[in-house]
Amino acid sequence: MRLAREIARHNRLYHDQDAPEISDAEYDALIRENAELEARFPQLVRPDSPSKAVGAAPTSSLAKVAHARPMLSLENAFSEEEVREFVARVRRFLNLPDSEPVAMTAEPKIDGLSCSLRYEYGVLVLAATRGDGTVGEDVTANVRTIRDIPQGIAGAPDVLEVRGEVYMSKDDFAALNERQEAAGAKVFANPRNAAAGSLRQKDPAVTASRPLRFFAHGWGEVSEPLATVQILAMRAIEGFGIPVSELLKRCETIEEALAHYRTIEHERAELPYDIDGVVYKVSRLDWQERLGQVARAPRWGLAHKFPAEKAETTLERIEIQVGRTGKLTPVGRLTPVGVGGVIVQNVTLHNRDEIARLGLREGDRVRIQRAGDVIPQVVENLTRDERRKPYAFPDHCPECHSEAVAEEGEVDVRCTGGLICPAQRIERLRHFVSRGAMDIDGLGEKSLVEFVELGWLKGPADIFRLKGRRGELIGREGWQEKSVDNLLAAIDARVGFDPARFLFGLGIRHVGAVTAKDLMKCFGTIEELERVARSENAIAELSAVEGVGGVVAEAVVDFFHEPHNREELADLLALARPAAFVSTARETEWTGKTIVFTGSLETMSRDEAKAQAERLGARAAGSVSAKTDLVVAGPGAGSKLKKAEELGIRVIGEAEWAEIVAAA
Repeated sequence: MRLAREIARHNRLYHDQDAPEISDAEYDALIRENAELEARFPQLVRPDSPSKAVGAAPTSSLAKVAHARPMLSLENAFSEEEVREFVARVRRFLNLPDSEPVAMTAEPKIDGLSCSLRYEYGVLVLAATRGDGTVGEDVTANVRTIRDIPQGIAGAPDVLEVRGEVYMSKDDFAALNERQEAAGAKVFANPRNAAAGSLRQKDPAVTASRPLRFFAHGWGEVSEPLATVQILAMRAIEGFGIPVSELLKRCETIEEALAHYRTIEHERAELPYDIDGVVYKVSRLDWQERLGQVARAPRWGLAHKFPAEKAETTLERIEIQVGRTGKLTPVGRLTPVGVGGVIVQNVTLHNRDEIARLGLREGDRVRIQRAGDVIPQVVENLTRDERRKPYAFPDHCPECHSEAVAEEGEVDVRCTGGLICPAQRIERLRHFVSRGAMDIDGLGEKSLVEFVELGWLKGPADIFRLKGRRGELIGREGWQEKSVDNLLAAIDARVGFDPARFLFGLGIRHVGAVTAKDLMKCFGTIEELERVARSENAIAELSAVEGVGGVVAEAVVDFFHEPHNREELADLLALARPAAFVSTARETEWTGKTIVFTGSLETMSRDEAKAQAERLGARAAGSVSAKTDLVVAGPGAGSKLKKAEELGIRVIGEAEWAEIVAAA
């Protein structure tokens, strides 16, 4: 929990406040640690896992704007082996023979602020930050002051959305900080912060006074194709007068791409701008289309980050944080130390077993590491041989003093206090109102703590009762009539809300934002999900949902079989009525149908076939039942084919499925 909470906090600091406390490499380390833990222990994937999120929801005074196509993040790699595995995944997904070359482009990963430029009939009409990938901030007026970005272009498609990074050169950054210091104004920590803070000004005149630059690295919506391969599309954008990195290169093989990575890494210090890795993209655009995306990243792109940096310091103390699920997470507070030009003060200590493995105690001299995609972490205890009393991990919750225990087979120690634990109550409520869940503006952690201490909030349903406390709230410190009415309006706007977000907000263990959407896509309403979860065949029915395994199915069943949870849910549904789930897939004759793929597919991978079904609005299930509408069978189909024939379900081959996809 602490890891996800820490990442969420740094997301807000980085994306919304432009005031990160840790470096990109340290943040990357956190993300990588989270990814490694999820890969190793998939049953522990959190509902609010950072692996499902892109950026952070815009919360500044700038107007919000929805992206025509999502602005996704990139998966990260830290070794050549991971890059090779990326290409291998592309081959498997596209079902390519080993003899088929997978050409890629490689270019520097600029350390700036992501920005989208929308041109209509050659005129710049909109510029927006990435935000959370779906909704960003309108920075059009500010972008018009950036000399690198043309106000008009010739020869482009009627609609062209160019995507890239707004950045500040190292020299310009140094000069800006000198001016800031001389004027007694804020000094920026690094060029990225300076660029982000400058672009997101309310006054465009402030942005105009800052030396911002722009590099394009891709595109979003276009009214007609730019080219058939990545490099030519980027050259077309460059031809419109929009800057593209001079180090962008097409690489025919993995070896060539890795060689270019090493070249860029060698030249990194001499470049006039900051970079933190190299981005690879599959060259063929038709392959990119087939590959599609996962929750937060395209399958056709990868960021290869630069290696970790290390330093030595003292572990001054170990603090225990209690998360929403009751997990006790140790955090190390360090004597501040510079690592690659960034001051590091905190490290993750993971869990009780990791402290024991490293023999950590308060006062130890430690070697820490920050890498491209991992939070700072301790890699070596330099004084573990000194004879001192070992650190005693607490066996009681520091918040409510309830017993803290580790379940059989788990490394995490959790508070048993449940709702009586104030830490869990606050975190549970904070999760419910968070961006990925109900997204209620105005209910930050400070307000939640205040309302809990007043006795106004004991559970999520009480949030919808706050409108009855309008008079009590007005006049409290920090609350005026307008801010109170804005909060109550934000709450009212969530009464009839997206059921997938509502389900995610309930905080069911292992049910993340993507899994919640998969469940709602299948069952439509919370009531239907509850009915299935309490039925005799609940585990089988839930496990058959694409993306839902046995661990998640058991967690859902456990949640709905707990009387307290059902009571709280009923209380919630009496006050907030989530609408039926509406799929974003296009409407076709297969919308809402259930399709099962079985046997060996010869012209595509199983993943690609499932992705095709989802694009048609269908659900790709893992098992055949009476509710199955179609079975696509390849060579070697066994029990699933037999069951389909017994149930009289339509069975087709791969060629006929390809015709259905093409005709839809």
